[in-house]
Amino acid sequence: MTQEFILETRGLTKEFRGFTAVDDVNLQVRDGHIHALIGPNGAGKTTVFNLLTKFLPPTRGEILYRGKPITSMKANEIARLGLVRSFQISAVFAHMTAMENVRVALQRKLGTSFHFWKSEKSLDHLNDRALELLEEVGLREYADVLTVEMPYGRKRALEVATTLALEPTLMLLDEPTQGMGAEDVDRIVELIRRVSKGRTVLMVEHNLSVVSRLCDRITVLARGSVLAEGDYQEVSRNPLVREAYMGSDAAEEEEASA
Repeated sequence: MTQEFILETRGLTKEFRGFTAVDDVNLQVRDGHIHALIGPNGAGKTTVFNLLTKFLPPTRGEILYRGKPITSMKANEIARLGLVRSFQISAVFAHMTAMENVRVALQRKLGTSFHFWKSEKSLDHLNDRALELLEEVGLREYADVLTVEMPYGRKRALEVATTLALEPTLMLLDEPTQGMGAEDVDRIVELIRRVSKGRTVLMVEHNLSVVSRLCDRITVLARGSVLAEGDYQEVSRNPLVREAYMGSDAAEEEEASA
């Protein structure tokens, strides 16, 4: 492996009682790229993410980060290396303000996230950085708003801010635009483009318009295996990819009408 790959998997496999959810996946993510993992429902995308971030142990295979094996490491150890994940469902505290949510993430980076007995004033030194992060994701005006009162798209932006608070070198975004209307999707696309500067992003995403606008490289999964890989133009023209998404009859009809 060359150093241009920040993350690599070799023969990554996950079996559940005889069912193979991820089958011999070899993934190479280039440093500084936005890389998408796409595929139809049940393709194994989220399972791959769970393996990469140690929420699941692999049955077989190897995971390398910057050329070093991390297969046996724990989730918190991986996060300390700079692999930080967001989730399909917004993972912020609903009854805390946007500022408080970011501050909790900053505390976690300092190793003091569970010091709830400390006075609030002892955390004031984190406020400036929290406001900077909120500004970076376009949420400065929401600093004192309870998260439960924020629109859904802004909650997802807040989750990006809490992810950034952990100073990631590789951000893993799981369905960042799921459940959003067009306006929120556009906002999140621009946000990901902005925060990816100087970082690597690996994202699971169902919205192919988002993928085409953002991603340098795309890996297509089907039935747990890699079906195709390339840039958007390459994979979108691949008949196997079209068949996996639309079914063989629809793919043949589209081919005939092209």
